[in-house]
Amino acid sequence: MGMMLALAQRGVTADMVVGSSVGALNGAYYAAGPGVQAVERLADIWRNIRRQDVFPITLSTLAAFLFRRDFLVSQEGIRKLVRDFLPYRDLEEAKIPVHVVATDMISGENVVLSSGSAVDAIAATTAIPGAFAPVRYEGTFLSDGAVSSNTPVKVALQKGATRLIILPTGHACARQAPPVGAIANAIHALTLLIARQLVHEIDSIPRSVSYSVVPPLCPLTGSPYDFSMTSQHIERAYLQAEQWIASGGLELREVPLPMRAHKY
Repeated sequence: MGMMLALAQRGVTADMVVGSSVGALNGAYYAAGPGVQAVERLADIWRNIRRQDVFPITLSTLAAFLFRRDFLVSQEGIRKLVRDFLPYRDLEEAKIPVHVVATDMISGENVVLSSGSAVDAIAATTAIPGAFAPVRYEGTFLSDGAVSSNTPVKVALQKGATRLIILPTGHACARQAPPVGAIANAIHALTLLIARQLVHEIDSIPRSVSYSVVPPLCPLTGSPYDFSMTSQHIERAYLQAEQWIASGGLELREVPLPMRAHKY
């Protein structure tokens, strides 16, 4: 969110949005009306979201997970967030094209959703395996887009992009120890995997395509399961992106150091 706000304030607007997982949720909202005000509204929404809004874990959900289900919590929280705040119903109603990338849980292939229910598309691309059930969609079982393509650079190129501005979420880097908790550890491991995947995708971008990668935060404390530090993360990312843009970052064609394998 901080990256998006810094870019918007500098007059950088997208012609198309491609996203997976939480990036698809943010991208879908951005596509409703790209600009500073829309990004500021979305940042305010995130500041007021709590863990229980997304991961409503109770004793009953834990019991159901252990004895009856192959997922931990319902996705009704995510669906409610989309219904409450996204100002359009179907993806094709967005002001700029938006492409949501999910993963086919049987084949492992990308599935790109560019039309139809925005709620279903975002529920599919944010369905973290184990935490949420796959979403049934036209005969397939769709899950978190991060599994096949967390930052879907190749999909953007297939859709005709010739200039990319890549906003990676990063991962909990420069830690002294793994995060605490089973879900936090599982999500942390997934973010490590997809961070390496993204570097590989960026390194394979054709020379004919221009791109910039906004540096993710590092150190990035907390975990994707922790919503208590949202305001601090947004502010830090905004200030860092502002500095990066002012120093000519948008003209660079490189993978930032925080995205490479490192410790602290």
